[in-house]
Amino acid sequence: MTDWLIPDWPAPAGIKACVTTRSGGVSVAPFDSFNLGDHVDDDPQAVAHNRSTLTARLNVQPAWLTQVHGIDVVEAAPSKVLQADASWSKAPGVACTIMTADCLPALFCNKAGTQVAAAHAGWRGLAAGVLEAAVDSFADSPSEILVWLGPAIGPQAFEVGPEVREAFVSSHPETADAFVPGANAGKYMADIYQLARLRLAAHGVTAVYGGGFSTYDDARFFSYRRGARTGRFASLVWIEAR
Repeated sequence: MTDWLIPDWPAPAGIKACVTTRSGGVSVAPFDSFNLGDHVDDDPQAVAHNRSTLTARLNVQPAWLTQVHGIDVVEAAPSKVLQADASWSKAPGVACTIMTADCLPALFCNKAGTQVAAAHAGWRGLAAGVLEAAVDSFADSPSEILVWLGPAIGPQAFEVGPEVREAFVSSHPETADAFVPGANAGKYMADIYQLARLRLAAHGVTAVYGGGFSTYDDARFFSYRRGARTGRFASLVWIEAR
């Protein structure tokens, strides 16, 4: 766990979070080595070993999801794998868990430290409102929510077509600033972190931290655009068991 990433955000006491990296597991190339994705054609026994290692190191119960680039938010359930792209929990020791390899992982907690949530935001989910849906899983006002944006593809590597820009700008014109023309005709370079901050701000959330990563350029993390046959790392947030 020494090289795993601990979010730098002012979460209240008792709120814990962690992002795994590629190292510390048993998967072989191209999934080397701490792949946690069970849907990427890695050896199932290696994935199971890595997941078991994660659980033991953090002493939590990860609630895995089948992620489909949607906006459904479910209560985290370690005993079963639900289909959704965000989860929430008020139960100590239950970790809301998101797997990514370029998409944006977002971790949430309220200032009272009584609830956490995590969301998987590819551009489709982000445009459809998955971050807003995660915020709405809290009874608290959006101004009482803290958000940390984890490792995702950086703006120098995230080339998209005009349909992606239109999906954001049509409903939130201010997001036009998050797109700049790319080197290829008709393409744009998108800043997924800026898009997330703008969408959260429009929803009343101003306490947003993190960002500034690029999974494409940072070899600590899996990146689908760097190599389509690759693994997944996890971002987790939980209430510490007492």
